[in-house]
Amino acid sequence: MITTLDALVDQIDRTNKKTVAVAQAADAAVLTAVKRALDQEIADFILTGETEAINQAAKDAGIDLSGRGVRVLDVPSIESAGAAVKAVHDGEAHVLMKGNIDTKTLLKAVLNKEYGLRKGSVLSHVALFEIPGRDKLIFLTDAAMNITPSLEEKVQIIQNAVETARRAGWEMPKVAPLAAVEVVNPAMPATRDAAVLSQMNRRGQIKDCLVDGPLAFDNAVDEKAARQKGIHSEVAGKADILVVPTIEVANALYKSFMYFAGAKVAGVISGAKAPIVLTSRADDAQSKIYSLALALRASY
Repeated sequence: MITTLDALVDQIDRTNKKTVAVAQAADAAVLTAVKRALDQEIADFILTGETEAINQAAKDAGIDLSGRGVRVLDVPSIESAGAAVKAVHDGEAHVLMKGNIDTKTLLKAVLNKEYGLRKGSVLSHVALFEIPGRDKLIFLTDAAMNITPSLEEKVQIIQNAVETARRAGWEMPKVAPLAAVEVVNPAMPATRDAAVLSQMNRRGQIKDCLVDGPLAFDNAVDEKAARQKGIHSEVAGKADILVVPTIEVANALYKSFMYFAGAKVAGVISGAKAPIVLTSRADDAQSKIYSLALALRASY
């Protein structure tokens, strides 16, 4: 079992490198992450955008990208998202990465009916955290895409996260649908959904994982707390994947992990035909490397 994000990077297969297509690569922060990935030999890159602007951004960052597993697709900036998505669609790349472009434009290209990467009905964000003081990594979903997912959408969100986790090395991930309490309360829809998701898993409708809920956050991640509440299951206290009822819950947990616990994080968008690295400008180069590593491990 992988216990650190650095180990996730270390275990990438360097003998059969995959390729990442970067949408609008004319950005010093993005190119810094590209350089670091090239130095660590974890991937090759296709950079889309205007060649002159990409070269200038590389120069401003003090980066030499010549002859280092990098190919530039010279296209107008307005066409860079489509060019990167097409590269993945056509099998030239295995992972899509957001560069200096807004998320809405990139996702519009991802969902293009002609050359896009649509697979299922739901795209969802999957974050993997390394939290100081804990001896295992933990996934959180969905902190970016789905605001108030329905039961059907939660099924797809779980399947997206499980697929990512299994490809990254978790053979049978334990999934905890979170609620405020660990018992079913008809007045609390999150508890009803969690119970249904658990039963769907038992009946084989949600596969390749163990689902048990509802679980409150404490008894999902802490075995002592689960025992004190009298909860006995294969998931309680040992969850690998936390599934939230709303985006507000995920946002609060995500930022609490980062700001209060000093966590490291990797994040991808799952549910498309290839993983999508959708980091923010606030993420440092190492966080982008962790996200690239998760995407590369999760790619086909």
